[in-house]
Amino acid sequence: MENKIKETIKKEVSPVLEQHGGFIEFAGFDEEKGIVKVKLGGACASCPYASSTLTEIAEKVLKEKFSEVKKVENIG
Repeated sequence: MENKIKETIKKEVSPVLEQHGGFIEFAGFDEEKGIVKVKLGGACASCPYASSTLTEIAEKVLKEKFSEVKKVENIG
């Protein structure tokens, strides 16, 4: 499951964030709670819209692809 999540982040989420000078790194998946843990960096690290980015881009994509994913959380 983690490898599939990483690939999806790499192919579908990262390109969007890179267009704005930011990046996202996969940090883990809590299967029990359905939480994908990521680290936002670059422009995303200090952006006031980072939480919106997580829910509107990363979380939306991952929830659509994987029923196991309930939330995406920035740990960085």
